[in-house]
Amino acid sequence: MKFTEPAGTNPIDRMTVVGRAQDRIDGPRKTSGTAPYAYEHHKEAPNAAYGWIIGAAIAKGRIRSMNLDDARGAPGVLGIVTAQEAGKLAKGNFNTAKLLGGPDIDHYHQAIAIVVAETFEQARAAAGLVRIDYERAKGQFDLDDALKSAPLAGAEEGKPGKEDRTGSFESAFATAPVQLDATYTTPDHSHAMMEPFASIASWDGDHLTVWTSNQMIAWGRGDLAKTLGLPKEKVRLISPYVGGGFGGKLFLRADAVMAALGAKAIGRPVKVAMQRPLMANNSTHRPATVQRIRIGAAKDGAIQAIAHESGSGDLPGGGPETAVNQTKLLYAGPNRLTSMRLAVLNLPEGNAMRAPGEAPGMMALEIAMDEMAEKLGMDPVAFRVKNDTQVDPEKPERRFSQRQLVRCLEEGAQRFGWSQRNAKPAQVRDGRWLVGMGVASAFRNHINMKSGARVTLGKDGRVAVETDMTDIGTGSYTIIAQTAAEMMGVPMETVDVRLGDSDYPVSAGSGGQFGAANATAGVYAACVKLREAVAQRLGFNSADLTFANGQVTSGNRSVSLRDAASSGPLTAEDRIEFGDLGKTYQLSTFGAHFVEVGVDAYTGVTRLRRMLAVCAAGRILNPKAARSQVIGAMTMGVGSALMEELAVDKRFGFFVNHDLAGYEVPVHADIPHQEVVFLEEADDKANPMKAKGVGELGLCGVGAAVANAVYNATGVRIRDYPLTLEKHLDRLPAIA
Repeated sequence: MKFTEPAGTNPIDRMTVVGRAQDRIDGPRKTSGTAPYAYEHHKEAPNAAYGWIIGAAIAKGRIRSMNLDDARGAPGVLGIVTAQEAGKLAKGNFNTAKLLGGPDIDHYHQAIAIVVAETFEQARAAAGLVRIDYERAKGQFDLDDALKSAPLAGAEEGKPGKEDRTGSFESAFATAPVQLDATYTTPDHSHAMMEPFASIASWDGDHLTVWTSNQMIAWGRGDLAKTLGLPKEKVRLISPYVGGGFGGKLFLRADAVMAALGAKAIGRPVKVAMQRPLMANNSTHRPATVQRIRIGAAKDGAIQAIAHESGSGDLPGGGPETAVNQTKLLYAGPNRLTSMRLAVLNLPEGNAMRAPGEAPGMMALEIAMDEMAEKLGMDPVAFRVKNDTQVDPEKPERRFSQRQLVRCLEEGAQRFGWSQRNAKPAQVRDGRWLVGMGVASAFRNHINMKSGARVTLGKDGRVAVETDMTDIGTGSYTIIAQTAAEMMGVPMETVDVRLGDSDYPVSAGSGGQFGAANATAGVYAACVKLREAVAQRLGFNSADLTFANGQVTSGNRSVSLRDAASSGPLTAEDRIEFGDLGKTYQLSTFGAHFVEVGVDAYTGVTRLRRMLAVCAAGRILNPKAARSQVIGAMTMGVGSALMEELAVDKRFGFFVNHDLAGYEVPVHADIPHQEVVFLEEADDKANPMKAKGVGELGLCGVGAAVANAVYNATGVRIRDYPLTLEKHLDRLPAIA
């Protein structure tokens, strides 16, 4: 199905199942411990041995030698695979660094060997007996230093990178009556998901099956095949349940490759769970940023000039953290400049983490907007409303398909009691607590992606949906069941959803907040075909059919849907593809975050007191699951604001706090009541579901809302995340 025109009225608009709060259909299996995660497919891969990954102990250099004799002779050891035994491996399309290093080392904790043994403990013990002699090389591990000579992103040999410009920023900024020029920093972040990178690999001749924890099945299958030099059709990836990914599991990782190599070497299945201390350095992370923002405005608050320049780092061949994305679209202003610089660092690979680009970018931009509002003597909400735009500021001919930012801000302010906020910082106390409120806009683009599905009507009247879409804890099983139930006019409990298998049609996958809208649109397309097949089987005119309550009705004639499959199952397969609506219109999601904090006047510790998110993100397919997504994102935003930071050892080039003891994330005691409001919206330019994503919108802006609230509480402006107490303790208002 090609989506080329705005969606008209269709069966989803009935919203008898879609749009209603539904319990997660995978919930009972997860809460009872019967949902199999990647490491738990014991029946499918019996007699599996255990693999232990050895990570490089240097960040850059070479392996001079590896002595494996003691390890090979250790109890229970079945085999050891290094780069020498593995032979030449390719690098996946989505990988920046090789997933098996040696003799050259690309980054600290790069996988350099797998030890396979009968038990986990034997594999771990034997790995400790491997003796490795390294030749360390000098590396670049300091972002600030590297950015001094870093080129603009997009630069190639003989070709400079580019700045994106509209109007004349420099002259407009120089003549603006009110100006802001400030620099903000965000640190490296770890995905820190609950389920580690884990895989079980099993070979049947030259066919490889891998049960793994992966968000994007088609990407992972293609890159695993490429890495091992196999035809893609000889590789099968299965990932029915994923215990969190946040972008870290978008791509093929070392666990899958090493499990496959280990299984090949010993001739039986091998299971690998990457040990927690390896995960921060071995896998991807959100790169640190240094962001300079300049805003020039008229005295009435209208922005005349805005510039956002960001710098980040990555391994050779990597890409920048696109922290300027939102600044190109969020606020009006005729004179604009955005640019990114990319430094080469020898730290582990940087890549996507929940809301890549906008998440760290808005941590800076939305503080800058508050600072500018203060310079203007304007309320921060009013300043944002003043600079709203209904068109792409860089391409005014492109209107937003839907844009309810102003309504999000104004309704959020009313709900939160924003009018009670004292605009003068450090004026409100509650005992020993300095109390403040903060606000930030929320913004994240919607992305259209092809997505396919197969739908079958069985002789028993049940509907089965098959797609390689994954459920990363977001509720994919449920919204896909809702879509099929709505389209075929059956109860949700008669829909069977099968996900996460490369034998199924290729979907959009889970990431970039594009999964829900695109995957359900693919199911919609397949159901349209199935409805046509049902009509043909029953002798109906498909143009005027109604599917409801298990019946197929046309005029005065009504037949049980089940009857259509009485002579045999009906199967239909299709995918959603997109035309140029995404170019004609700007497809984005919007929101507003409001936060109240208390800062202990004696210790400087910050505590959240209240949080509110108001979101406009197209049709909400399942309000219950969507709320869960947003409060999870808000919680992640609190972590980014107050505690999360991968500490870089700039001497040896690794993240020091590479476990959940040293890398702090919010716990229940850190998070207060969170209120989430979804505005009524159905975006007919997005897809037939009229839905967009919301799982990352809930994160974008939260960090800045917290930072702005801390400033309102204390009068101390912090521009470097996380907002830990030592950054303002000596500047807090006098206690007496």
